[in-house]
Amino acid sequence: MRTQAEKGSAFAALHEAEPFIIPNPWDAGSARMLEAHGFKALATTSSGFAFTLGRLDGRVTPDEVMTHVAALTAATDLPVSVDMENGYGSDPQSAATAVRRAAEAGAVGGSIEDWDPSGRLYDIDHALARIEAAAEAAHSLTFPFTLTARAENHIRGNPDLDDTLERLRAYEAAGADVLYAPGLRAAEAIRAVCAALTKPVNVLALPGMRMADLVEAGVQRVSVGGSLTWVAVNAAAEAAGAMRERGDFGVLHRSPPLQDWFT
Repeated sequence: MRTQAEKGSAFAALHEAEPFIIPNPWDAGSARMLEAHGFKALATTSSGFAFTLGRLDGRVTPDEVMTHVAALTAATDLPVSVDMENGYGSDPQSAATAVRRAAEAGAVGGSIEDWDPSGRLYDIDHALARIEAAAEAAHSLTFPFTLTARAENHIRGNPDLDDTLERLRAYEAAGADVLYAPGLRAAEAIRAVCAALTKPVNVLALPGMRMADLVEAGVQRVSVGGSLTWVAVNAAAEAAGAMRERGDFGVLHRSPPLQDWFT
C-alpha cells in the first residue's frame, strides 16, 4: 500500500496530466471494484453513502462520514477525495476542521460546497471566507491535499452562469485547487467556466454527456456523484420486483469476479 503522502502526490499529479474520470464508490466493496477496473482515484458520494445507512443525503453525521472514509482508504490503494458537503457547519472553522478530519481518516482531497443545509446559498463573501479557511488547513498538512471548491447554485434553484463564474473565480483566488459547479449541462457553459479559470475544473457527468466532448471543452476531471450507486440499487430493485411480483428468479446473476477484484 502507498503512503498517504504518495497518494496525495499521485492525486495532485493527475490534475496536471490527461483528463480523467474519478468515480464515486459507496462502500469498500465498490471501491475495490472500481480500483480493479483501472481507475486512478476515487471520490466519496454523500448520497450514496447515506443510502448504505438507510438515510437520505445530508442526514449523516461527520463521525459516520469519517468512519466511512477510513474504511475506503484502508480498502484501496487509490487516492480518495471526500465529499465534505458544507463542512458540517456554516462557519469557516467548520470547513477547516472537516479538511483536517478527512486527512486524519486517510483522504488526500475533499470538496467544500457553498450551500447550507438550512436551504440557502452562502453569500460570496461568507463562502469565500470558508474556502480560505479550508485551503489554509489543506495546504498546511504534511502531504498534498487537493481542495475542491463547489459552486452549488445550478442545482439549488439559481442556474445563473454569471453567479457561477463569480463564485468560482473567487474560490480560485482563495486557494482552491480544483473548481466544481455541479449541474452544468450545456457545452457552452462548461466551456465558459473552463476558459474563465486557470485551475482544473471538475464536471458532474450527466446522461447524454461524452468524455471526449468534456475534454474538448477544457474539463480536467469528471465525477459521477451518486449515479453509480443508483445504477446498482435500481438493478437490485428491478430484480426484487421480478421475484416478488412474478416469482421470476431468472433476473439473478452469478457472482461477479470477486477473486479478481479483491486480490
